[in-house]
Amino acid sequence: MSIKLVRRGKSPNWYIRGTVRGIAVDASTGTDRREVAEAIRAKREVELLDSSVFGRQATATFLEAAVSYMKAGGEARYMERIDEHFGTTPLNAVDQAAIDRAAAKLYPNAAPSTRNRQLYTPVSAVLKHAARRGLCAERRVERPAQPKGRDRYLKPGEAEVLISACAAHLRPLVIFMLYEGARVGEALYLDWREVDLGRAHVIFRDTKNGDHRGVPLHPRVVAELANLPHREGPVFRRPDGLAYAHRSGGGGQIKTGFAAACRRAGITDFRPHDLRHTWATWHYAANRDLGGLMRLAGWRSERMALRYAHVNVDDLARSIEALPWGKSGERKIKRRKKSTVKGA
Repeated sequence: MSIKLVRRGKSPNWYIRGTVRGIAVDASTGTDRREVAEAIRAKREVELLDSSVFGRQATATFLEAAVSYMKAGGEARYMERIDEHFGTTPLNAVDQAAIDRAAAKLYPNAAPSTRNRQLYTPVSAVLKHAARRGLCAERRVERPAQPKGRDRYLKPGEAEVLISACAAHLRPLVIFMLYEGARVGEALYLDWREVDLGRAHVIFRDTKNGDHRGVPLHPRVVAELANLPHREGPVFRRPDGLAYAHRSGGGGQIKTGFAAACRRAGITDFRPHDLRHTWATWHYAANRDLGGLMRLAGWRSERMALRYAHVNVDDLARSIEALPWGKSGERKIKRRKKSTVKGA
């Protein structure tokens, strides 16, 4: 028995119904145009025939695998655009070239890190899921080369100079980011509902990795926020008292004011996101707690936190001094100088 086009109820769209080699199908074509629906019907019939003869790997589609992945608890945050792009493309056709083309089309002006996070990572996850279920062969997805991460940070004295140089509306925000490690967007769009001054606690919701994150408030931050004139709506506001407009990534809204404060403070090559780098550097230097740093920052990978461990090595000074010609070498040099003076 083959499959045919039928009407159903009051729906204007054509439906495909029937059985091919024991495989039943009853689905909408998504169109009310007979010629388009017929093309979809014919394609689906061929797919079902191939599946019955050659197995599921011959006909499994990306959309099918993506739905299975999300039903199994997979991250759905960036899947909508990807599903729309690949749709019923056979999994076997979703190769490296197809993924690279998708990245260029969906994120033409995005940074490599954005493409990696919002396209390459979820597509790779779907393909791994599909391979485990026998829908396609295992394959390795190559990611775009990532630029070296910035690790620009301020020393405490420099930070104080910057805080003093900030405009009145910017000062609380800068102090908050320096002591709480918030991403720019997390801070700019923070609502008072997520702040508990009595408990000294803040919650960042729907963060970059999709999770909520709670962070204790530093006493200096509590004091700064307590001096703000409002207790409802956005915590941090523009000079005119209005909320910052939501933008992808965040940071552009304070770019001009922040740059002016840096100029007044005599600080160069420093961006709003570098306040988070500064916080992470200070935190690791003070606590030497990689796990705690990861939890507070919302990082899932140790690689991110290790950047700050690598630049904070003062605790290893004794291990360097223990090498030959350490402090003992200094004593020998002093003795040699003394003997030279006597000989003179």
